[in-house]
Amino acid sequence: MKKQNVRTLSLIVCTFTYLLIGAAVFDALESATEKNRFDVLQAIEGMLIRKYNFTEEDFRVMEMVVLKSEPHKAGQQWKFTGAFYYATTVLTTIGYGHSTPATIGGKLFTMFYAIVGIPLGLIMFQSIGERVNRLSSVIIKALKRALDCKQTTASEVDLICVVTTLSSLTIAGGAAAFSKFEGWSYFDSVYYCFITLTTIGFGDMVALQKDNALNRKPSYVMFALIFILFGLAIVAACLNLLVLRFVTMNTEDEKRDQQQAEQVIVNAGQVRVDFIHIIEFLLRYVQHHDVFLHSDTSLIPLYIDEDYAPSVCSCSCNCFAPNKSTVRILLQATIKLAISEQAIACQLHTSVADLPLRPQHRRLPNSCGRRLAA
Repeated sequence: MKKQNVRTLSLIVCTFTYLLIGAAVFDALESATEKNRFDVLQAIEGMLIRKYNFTEEDFRVMEMVVLKSEPHKAGQQWKFTGAFYYATTVLTTIGYGHSTPATIGGKLFTMFYAIVGIPLGLIMFQSIGERVNRLSSVIIKALKRALDCKQTTASEVDLICVVTTLSSLTIAGGAAAFSKFEGWSYFDSVYYCFITLTTIGFGDMVALQKDNALNRKPSYVMFALIFILFGLAIVAACLNLLVLRFVTMNTEDEKRDQQQAEQVIVNAGQVRVDFIHIIEFLLRYVQHHDVFLHSDTSLIPLYIDEDYAPSVCSCSCNCFAPNKSTVRILLQATIKLAISEQAIACQLHTSVADLPLRPQHRRLPNSCGRRLAA
């Protein structure tokens, strides 16, 4: 199995395992609190019905009115400033849900607006993230040169440290500002900043929803928008490093697989070329010499005398010629290897120059023929 497939399968297994762990932890942390909350609300509901002599239907109507009027407490949401804030949450995929279109035209335009705006926003943030990483790399190189470091290049670890520091400072500074303007605790403000910059956007905490801030506090609105856009650019820089690392790993694996495949093809081609050369050599030899072959195509173990020194001579006197036993082995191997191409690589792994040859001017011992026929 390819390494890319193994990595993908491992990521799927790890993701689902992570989901199961998260579900178990959230169940343990929130389930009991949710039940207690529901019991308290039910007790308050019963007390109000008894105190004011409400019917169940009247209470449901009042409940719906309270829920529907909640967004209007922040002032008008669809004036230009509020609409710009809504468009920002759509383009950045935060989606607080604090205000939603009520008309068919508004819903239809939201869908088409998101189709174009979300890819545009992703490309913009990705490009800004690359610029941030490039600027960080330049600054790191300058600092390393100033400190006379041996390694002056900016590594991935250096860039990740810089981006992580910028993200932490952005969340810390934004949390301090939102804590002041919204009256939240600092921890809740940190939670809001994290949920916003990761584009989770639960909507349980939304800025600019008090004292008609969208229309009365333009400076605060500007700060909230800059915080969202700048913070998402920093997050995009961090994600850019992670995506780049993953793409690099896949590219390296694919290049390695391609090189291995090309090497296999080259080796197979070399084996075929050697095979063809040996056949041509044997055919030329058979035309000029009388070589005896068994009908059996299996290879017969043969021991060649040590005095038959391996040698090749290309002079015109033809004083050296191949040993007949060598030719017989080659012909039998040729017949057998023609049946199975795979056997070429495992049985025929030597070149013709490495095969034992005997001198022509020395007479072949009488026992050699018997040894061949054995």
